[in-house]
Formats: sequence, C-alpha cells, structure tokens
Amino acid sequence: MKGYILYQTYKIINNKPTILLFGKLENSQSFLTLNSYQPYFYIKSSDAKHLPKEYTSKASKFKNFKGEKLVQVLVDLPAEVPKLRKYLEKEDVECYEADIRFPQRFLIDHQIKTFIEIPNRDYEDSGIIDRIYHEPTLSPTSPFDPKLKVFSIDIETSKNAEDLYSLSIYSKKFQTSLLVSNKKVPSTLSFKTEEDLLGKFQEIILDEDPDILTGWNFIDFDLNFLKEKFKEHKIPFVLGRTEQQCKLQLEQDFFRTSKADFQGRVALDAIDLIRSSFIQLENYKLSTAAKHFLKQDKLIDDYNKGQEIEKFYKKDPKKLIAYNLKDSKLVIDILDKTKVLDLTIHRSILTGMPLNRVSASIASFDSLYLRKLRENQIAAPSSTFHRKESPITGGYVMDSLPGIYENLLVLDFKSLYPSIIRTFNIDPLAFVGKKKGKSYIIAPNKAAFKRNSALLPEIIEVLMKEREKVAKQKDELTRYAIKILLNSFFGVMANPSFRFFNTDMANAITQSGQELIKLTAKKIEEKGYKVIYSDTDSVFINSKIDSYEKSQKLGEKLAKDINSFFDKHIKEKYNSENYLELEFEKVFKMFLMPHVRGSETGAKKRYAGLLIKDGKEKIEFTGLESRRRDWTDLSKKFQKELLDLIFHKKTVTNYIKKFVEDIRKGKYDDLLIYRKAIRKDLKSYAINAQHVKAAQKLDKMDSNIIEYVITEDGPEPTQKLKHKIDYDHYIKKQIQPIADSVLVFFNKNFEELLKGNKQSSLSNF
Repeated sequence: MKGYILYQTYKIINNKPTILLFGKLENSQSFLTLNSYQPYFYIKSSDAKHLPKEYTSKASKFKNFKGEKLVQVLVDLPAEVPKLRKYLEKEDVECYEADIRFPQRFLIDHQIKTFIEIPNRDYEDSGIIDRIYHEPTLSPTSPFDPKLKVFSIDIETSKNAEDLYSLSIYSKKFQTSLLVSNKKVPSTLSFKTEEDLLGKFQEIILDEDPDILTGWNFIDFDLNFLKEKFKEHKIPFVLGRTEQQCKLQLEQDFFRTSKADFQGRVALDAIDLIRSSFIQLENYKLSTAAKHFLKQDKLIDDYNKGQEIEKFYKKDPKKLIAYNLKDSKLVIDILDKTKVLDLTIHRSILTGMPLNRVSASIASFDSLYLRKLRENQIAAPSSTFHRKESPITGGYVMDSLPGIYENLLVLDFKSLYPSIIRTFNIDPLAFVGKKKGKSYIIAPNKAAFKRNSALLPEIIEVLMKEREKVAKQKDELTRYAIKILLNSFFGVMANPSFRFFNTDMANAITQSGQELIKLTAKKIEEKGYKVIYSDTDSVFINSKIDSYEKSQKLGEKLAKDINSFFDKHIKEKYNSENYLELEFEKVFKMFLMPHVRGSETGAKKRYAGLLIKDGKEKIEFTGLESRRRDWTDLSKKFQKELLDLIFHKKTVTNYIKKFVEDIRKGKYDDLLIYRKAIRKDLKSYAINAQHVKAAQKLDKMDSNIIEYVITEDGPEPTQKLKHKIDYDHYIKKQIQPIADSVLVFFNKNFEELLKGNKQSSLSNF
C-alpha cells in the first residue's frame, strides 16, 4: 500500500526511540507507522578512544571527505546526541552528521522522501487514525495524488480581541459556522458559551479529520487566540491525530515564519504560502489578495472593521456569519487560483522536506545532498556557523547606456549559476581549496575542484532533465518547484550557516558568472552590436534593426553563435564540458533605459519596455516606480500612461499638463495613498518618518501596513483625514521625477514643460 508522508516526528515508547510517520494512503485513509530506530552519528576511528565508557561505537564503511575511516557512535536517546557532541568537541573530536533531526535521519537512511511503500500486513484502527502499522518495513515508492483534505478556518472576535464571537470552517465538501449567541441564525450552530463552541469545534476537527488546516494570518492570530481560549476554559488544546496538545512557535522576526505543531496534521498560513512562492502583493491583507487574485471584495471593509463586527454581532449576526464564512472561503479560493499549496506539495515531494519547511533552503539542500553522500558511503561534517572572512562577490551589473531604443534584444543564460556549478564541477566534495594543476578545474577566482567525485552537479543534472520532461508534459507546478530549488543552491552555498560554507567555493560561482557575462558582451560587440546593459545573467543589445521580425532572427542567431563559442572556449581553457546555454529571450519593440535620478549615469535594474506577446502589447516594468510599493497608485498610473505614449511615438506635453491639472482638481484623490510597513514598535523608531508619524495618529492599527496621505498638515492615516490634501507634494515628489526621467531625452524638463506650449514626441528625440 502506497502512502504519502504528511507529518514526521518521534516518541520514546517503552524506552525506545520510535519514528512516527503520519500520512494519507492511496485509498484516502489516514495512517501512522511506528518504527523503533537507534540514534547515532559518526566520528573518526582514531577518535573512538575519546568516547566516555557508557557509549559504544560500531565499525562502519563510511569515510569523511578526506577518506578517513569513521565509526558510528550509538546512543540510546536522540536527546543524548547534542550533549555527547558538545563533550567530544571540547576534546577536539570532530563529529559527523550529529545535527541531523532524528526523523529526517531515519528517512535519509531509508532513501525515503515523501512517498512510501507499506507492506500489506496487520494494522490497528485507533478511531482517529484509520491504520496504525507497527514496525513495518518501509521503502520509497512512486508518487500518487494523495487527495489531501484542506480546511480553512477563520474567527471573529470582539474589538478588544478578548471575546470569541464566531468561527467558520470551509472546504470544498464541508462548510459550517459556529456562533456564541442565544439567537438562532440559519445554517449556523449557536452556542451559549465560548466553551461550548470550542468543544464543538474540536469535535468537528477530530470527526472530519482534515489533513491540512489553513487560514489568513492563521497561526499568529487565529490559532494563538484559540490556544489561549482553550487554556482559559481548561480544554486540552488537542486538534491533531493524537492526544498530544498542539504547540505554537510564534516569531516576531518579519523574516521568520511562525509554526504550529499539530501531530498528524499540518497547519499552514496562507500568507506564508504566498510569500514562500515568491508572489509579491502590495500588502498581505486578505482584502488585497482577494481583490488581486479573485477580483472580489470582503463583505466588511478593512476600515472600521472592528466597529462593523461589533454592530453585526449585536444587531445582525446573520451578516457577521456571512462575512466570517466568506473569509474562510476566500482563502480556499486564493489557494486554488494561485496553486501555492499545490506548489508547496510539489516542493516537498522534490526535496523530502515537511510541508511547513519547504522554504528552508539549507535543510532542503541537506535533504538531497546527504542522501547522495550516503549512496557513496561518505558522512558530512556536522553543521556549524561560520564567520565570513571576506564578503561574497555579487553578480556583475553593468552601468547602462541611457536612452530610448527600438527592437532591443534580450539574451540570457538559462539557469546560469546551476550551469556554472556543472561546468566547473563546483561541489563541497570536489572542492580542494586554491591549487594548481591539470587534474583540477580551476575557477576564475582560482578555487580548484576535482574532475570527479562531485555530487551537486549530478543532482542538478537530474533536476534539469526532470524540468525538461515536465515542461513537455506542461506540468508547470513541478517545473516551477524545480526552478525554485535550483535557484536556491547558490544562496545556500553563500550562507554562513551552511555546513559546507566556504567563501572561495561561493565566489567560484559568482566570479565565474561575472567573467562569462563580460565575455558574452565582448563577443557580441565584436560582431558589431552594442550591449547597452547587462545584469548577472542577461545582456541587452541594441539591434539597430527597424524590423521587429528581423531583430528576432538576429537574437536567435546571436544566441546560437555565442553558445558555439562557449562550447569551444570552455573545452580549451578548462578542459571541461560546457553546460552553459544562452537563450534568446525576447525583443522589446520599444525600450527605455533611464538615468540615475539627478545624474548622467545610466540606471541599474531599472527599465521599461514594450513587449508583444500572443499578438498583444504589454509594458513590462523592472525596478521603476510602477513596481515599488512605496510609490502611490497615482505615480504608477502616470508612468504607465506616459510610457505608453512614448512607446507609440505620440506627443506628451498636453497629457502631462492635463494630468497635473486633474490632480489639483481632486480627480485622482483615491490614488494618493502611500502604503508602508511598520515592522517594530512605534516608540522604537529613532527617525520620525512620515509613515511613523501617520501611524502615531491612530488609536490602533488593524495590520502592520499603514496607509496614509500627505496633507497640508503633514502625513495623516486614511482613517483620520482632517486636512486638505497637499497636491503640490504629489506633483513635486511623485509626478515630476517620473516626467523628468523621460523628458531628459527630449532636452526638456518638467518645470519648463508646464510653462511652455511646445509639443514633445519621440520624433523630437
């Protein structure tokens, strides 16, 4: 019987460490496997004499990276591993793989990632879990669709967040609403007390048995609130598939995500799923996400939300229930629309990481690499934090040549850093420091790598072949999951927390990238074409061709020629096979490369261009105001419309003048809102910035994003506007910089334009 592992942990049963794997069988039943397993790690055979008498070692076939023989150090309990490691390291004994989490150790040793084969044998039914297997022989197996049951949960509370009003649960096949009230509301379960509601909620979760619980700001707010309510009413906070109480690990750091531990189930915050899938939103309110992805509004506006909820609870609970249930449904609809949960599952399948840890890039790397090491009977050094002796070199970014261009070509390297790793055999096992000799591949920074014994290039090769396969099958989720994983490898190697961290090894990747992109530009210019910009893995080329179709053919030819050059160059200089692949990506029919504001220097990572895709025109922005959250919707509208005129060679003077006039008339008042995050306590801000001043005028913030407008009396939050809008501020700070970035190419500026009447079009340039 095939099974999908949803949750992994361990427990001491009868004084034996036991691995617990919870999941879903291919017949849709839940399962739990229990396997006793002995914790261990490795030390060198020559260091075995340093072991305390109460511990034993066992001969092994494993060696370290230097080829030295290792022995297994066996302990009784997982908790003994870090204690013994600490003792041995004080004795200058190096420990190998003493940091691997115990359940992950079991899975790596059995070459299991996410799917397992469970032999047909006797099992027991616990009531909550359909099948419990004791000491089954587990093995990896092929994937299947586990058809996970997902419940979205949302709560509504009093304005002071002290009382629970209602709770909603939504899934595609199950929906219900729970309300603390004496009133009867259609399609709603009403309860006299919070305690009664919580008891019913717990009963529903245990009876319906979902695999995944989710919601919006789910762990930090909903679950944290519910946990305190369970505690207040002396109800065990049990919502998993065992009698173990659920635990929360809340994080205050913006860059870390809170975790919930529900044995046998997974709790995932929908916000974290969006962020970890690299989807950027203006802010991460549910209302913003619903409008962005679903074109829907919430039933209660974010402004005065607390007052509206209080009013509906007391006077119209039916509306409160409708609002509450829709919020739960919106989360499920967003997950369906964005496919971020499916993507998370695919990332888990690729790496063998639990669903709530797929974004842990170092652990994901370990999960793949340690398995490879095991196949070769090699043990890795234990992880430890390293100090950066020198900074890691970044990718090469060329100073651009500002201008407005027609039919601009963009060529970029496909998966540049992973391809460099393969080409130069960059790998922890193959790395030998800075050496000379034909037996090594010497990277541009002089870091040397063996020509064999490399595992990371093998891992990348397998992933790239799989990516090509799923691309042909139009499996976009798996393709994107592989792309995310491949792109994470350099970041891992440049992280001081990485067990194999070495500055020279990380710089071998980036300095190779710099040399390659510069050499690419040089070879293109030798063919008579000007490279006006390059950025890490891309080159932007002025084709000087009037025809859009001919410029496309030129882009394809240049990519082919450069690839042929690198095949020969890599072989001659490094005696290595070339895995670099330069692709013709696109033609910008029209393209703007601006100056650095207030300078003659060309900008970096800031441009816009007109694309033609599927017969339709689209303006693509990179780094400009239209892509930045700290610029208003007013500036974005202005920039998009202004560039549309420029790219179609139309006059702009009247447009700019009228836009400014309309601002003063109040036509765009709804577009003047600034949005900025408050990331710490307002009192701890040393500088009283505008967004902080605005936030200080609120009694309470509904989220960490402050929305404010600049008035004649300074910044004011949108909820408490008291003064007239300062239109001059918006014209000077939001409109003028954008206008001047374009007008400079017509030898004009914003102030002169407003005074004069002369029309400006691209033909004047």
